Amino acid sequence: MKYRPEFPDRFGCLQDGRAFSHPFFSWYNEVHRHSGIGMMTPQMVHYGTAEKVRDLRQSVLDKAYITHPERFVHSTPKALELPTQVWINKPKNSDENTR
Repeated sequence: MKYRPEFPDRFGCLQDGRAFSHPFFSWYNEVHRHSGIGMMTPQMVHYGTAEKVRDLRQSVLDKAYITHPERFVHSTPKALELPTQVWINKPKNSDENTR
């Protein structure tokens, strides 16, 4: 949140914070695409649609490559892989936390 320029330094009261936060968190979870989760939204990952979206993206990339291979000079385009784990604050030894 601290990297969003529209996020205020302070709220006047609890109601101001709630009025700002509700649309902000809806945008963050449903619209904003996160680089750490393959340019998916948290909603896509949470509800299990991320794999289907990734497959659709790959289909579009494949068609683009077939139509214009000259645009892809290094290799065929690949949709971003989905991570197997995502952390906000990864524990130093994640093996201990999986038991």
